[in-house]
Amino acid sequence: MKSAEVPSFDIAMENLQSALKDCSLSVSTVPEKGRSLFATRDFYPGDVIIGQEPYVCVPNNSSLSTPKRCDGCFTTSNILRRCSRCHIAYYCRTACQRSEWKLHRLECEVLSRLDKDKRESVTPSIRLMVRLYLRRKLQDDKVISSTAMDNYNLVEALVAHMSDITEEQLVLYAQMANLVYYILHWPEINIKEIAENFSKFACNAHTICDSELRPVGTGLYPVISIINHSCLPNSVLVFEGRSALVRAVEHIPIGTEVLISYIETAGSTMTRQKALKEQYLFTCTCPRCSKVGQNDDTQESAILEGYRCKSEKCGGFLLQTTDGKGFQCQGCQLVMGTEEIKEIITEIELLSEEAASKSSFSCGYQVISIYKKIEKLETELYHPFSVSLMQTREKILKSLMELEHWTEALAYCKLTIPFYEKVYPSVHPLLGLQYYTCGKLEWYLGETEEGVKSLTKAVDILRITHGTNTPFMKDLLMKLEEARAEASYKFSSLDS
Repeated sequence: MKSAEVPSFDIAMENLQSALKDCSLSVSTVPEKGRSLFATRDFYPGDVIIGQEPYVCVPNNSSLSTPKRCDGCFTTSNILRRCSRCHIAYYCRTACQRSEWKLHRLECEVLSRLDKDKRESVTPSIRLMVRLYLRRKLQDDKVISSTAMDNYNLVEALVAHMSDITEEQLVLYAQMANLVYYILHWPEINIKEIAENFSKFACNAHTICDSELRPVGTGLYPVISIINHSCLPNSVLVFEGRSALVRAVEHIPIGTEVLISYIETAGSTMTRQKALKEQYLFTCTCPRCSKVGQNDDTQESAILEGYRCKSEKCGGFLLQTTDGKGFQCQGCQLVMGTEEIKEIITEIELLSEEAASKSSFSCGYQVISIYKKIEKLETELYHPFSVSLMQTREKILKSLMELEHWTEALAYCKLTIPFYEKVYPSVHPLLGLQYYTCGKLEWYLGETEEGVKSLTKAVDILRITHGTNTPFMKDLLMKLEEARAEASYKFSSLDS
């Protein structure tokens, strides 16, 4: 009897399991979570659990964005050359252009048919979708090879959540799908399929960041997308160029699920849950989220996003009174009226609007002055570990760095460190990068010993999250060695 033909999709999943076995990983289906990635050996802090090249990716270039980024390596450069035919792709060198040519040759052909107005409407998201179909075609035609971890079947396996998205989102995806269909002119694909893939992008595509976690592009990594979220992750996703790497940040015993964070975790449970529901369409049940409503969670939320006691001697956190007319300190029981709080919040909002309008005209000094007024109001209203207060201080720090006001920038950087130490785990890239900024400023301003301490803390964290082979980490390690040598010289000079 002739055996039934095994669908190519099933074969692709079997091949993926086989490839993951070589990485000491396996995919299993977990109730309520779907496909999940598990370790089949112990992983330790700093270990690379898995790496993947993007199935498709695009830099954050739009018709208005500056500076532009190279399509090949995503770096900015003063010598970027624009594709003379489509006027959309940019390359910093011949090697980058060659690496992209098989795909861009087809992309260039369809984009160059568009008139100028239509071409300017090709956003990175539209371009990413066009590239998805072109790359599928290249693999189908055997122009680009397929592998167990690089094939369109893995894209098909991603969840789209079409039944969970709003009507407004459906309309938006349909409009975007119409444009992609217009660009490609392929009768074999339909608008419904394209719209579904846009929904997959929303839930599964990753923002590609540089070593300092600044967004540079967007990529689809179908195997990395299998990894589920936790607000207490045991791994971190970082990028080396366009390559995605998942590194362990703690010991992951054999049989443990590999977990990363999809969102910014410095926020209350309600804020995190809201962000995950809106963007990824699920409710998190991680150990941190399962504490919702418990005393520890209530206190953490009140500190991160609530109000502080207005008594300088107390500084406790406030919770809303049972009658809803005010907020009562959980320490000294002092009550702060709702109207008093609203008045301060309204003033903060008006100042924030003013700062935003000034920022668009690059009025650096005026913007800093406004943000300092906001900081003063937030210091009176919010807890010292408030997310809003930290974000305001980050804006001031960024503006001071741009204006090269190094001494005051260092003072503000030091103000942010306690917040980072409280809200992030001891091994977190954002904490490491904040130590790095602090150490650079301390060293530059002659506080060499303090600079060595901060840079050492940065290295201890970032060698785990980033490894040691990137240009950024090599530069950081060199800075630390130079700062140590300078500190040693100063110490020996004092002795003599």
